Amino acid sequence: MKGRLRVRKLMEEDKSVLVDWLSNPAILEFYEGRDNPFNLEKVNKKFYNRKDKVNRCIVEYEGVRIGYIQFYPINHHTSNITNDSNADVVFGMDQFIGETMYWNKGIGTALIQKMVDYLIDKKNVDRIIMDPQTTNKRALTCYEKCGFKKVRILPGHELHEGKYRDCWLIEYDTRNG
Repeated sequence: MKGRLRVRKLMEEDKSVLVDWLSNPAILEFYEGRDNPFNLEKVNKKFYNRKDKVNRCIVEYEGVRIGYIQFYPINHHTSNITNDSNADVVFGMDQFIGETMYWNKGIGTALIQKMVDYLIDKKNVDRIIMDPQTTNKRALTCYEKCGFKKVRILPGHELHEGKYRDCWLIEYDTRNG
């Protein structure tokens, strides 16, 4: 399955598909919030012409754009989760499959495994972290299948649909993985 997946840099022509995905309540349930749909202006502001270290990418499966993934070094500019060990190379990731017909087919698991391999091989990471909401069972199951471990609860970590939600800090430690 990994061979049928392609991750490429976000391009201008991807704006409309991001608007479609980020105005879909099924996607927004765990990513940004159903009370926070995106339009073109919001997509431009959040995903384009940013001067940060976030690598924003589109996920393609068999040539079809199906999702979004971003990865970035953890520092005070890219995350509110601090790198507690300055000696470690730590990256964060966020992603979603925007085409719901591709859910529950193992594609998300293949994507996470592919990105973990890339970050280890090309970025020499020591650890990869993510912070999914504690109620996002499908995502947590996927991440745990890929070798991520729950580290601790981040209480009230994310403002989502008008409430501060608890999230799990999860990590893939390449020294133990």
